[in-house]
Amino acid sequence: MFGIRPRQKITQADWAGYMAQRAQQADSSAIQQFFSTPLPDPETPIAEVPMVALDMETTGLDERRHAIVSIGLVPFTLNRIKLAERRYWVVNPSRPLAEASIAYHHITHSEIAQAPDLDVILDEVLAALAGRLVVVHFRSIERPFLDAAVKARRGEGVLFPMIDTMSLEARLHRQTLWARFRRWLGRPPVSIRLHASRERYGLPAYQGHHALVDALATAELLQAQIATHYRPDTPLKDIWC
Repeated sequence: MFGIRPRQKITQADWAGYMAQRAQQADSSAIQQFFSTPLPDPETPIAEVPMVALDMETTGLDERRHAIVSIGLVPFTLNRIKLAERRYWVVNPSRPLAEASIAYHHITHSEIAQAPDLDVILDEVLAALAGRLVVVHFRSIERPFLDAAVKARRGEGVLFPMIDTMSLEARLHRQTLWARFRRWLGRPPVSIRLHASRERYGLPAYQGHHALVDALATAELLQAQIATHYRPDTPLKDIWC
């Protein structure tokens, strides 16, 4: 098994080698197929990259104690969002739902009682992600939660490069001289949450905390970010992580 922890950073140069090695070492046929499917080259212009927005709702924020309850996927490119190919699953977290969790994502006990375990739909999820650049808003949820959940069920995890729209907003609003000056003045940092980020680009407000809706919102946000701050020929390596 390839010894990289979920939160360990893999550099751009390492991703191709990591994916190739995992394809050779994977025991699960679905995981082997996932890692064998080529990703776009890091030099590929973002306008030519097939992408899929991914969002998950979970029972909490710690992948060691909490679990995934729903997954939403929306394939897209810079020019088109493929809503006809969207996917949405509610899954059984195999642990009780806290009332605070239900209030947050509105998935109830009765829904998860009828829902399959993630292992049942995992092959479908991996097939929908394979060969596409995954786009998320805050990779510190999707990356460790999916890795931990797959590892618990198949004995081996999955890591892969992502575009993180929150990270792109942080570059603009948290990591500049102006941002540091705001902190020096004692002003609160600019919000880089999904709703606030979309609002800055004039995108419509959606009901949040539904995995499919948030995946769509993330896809639209990336399109707006690229149109406003980048060029269609920006190489993928400049924005993935």
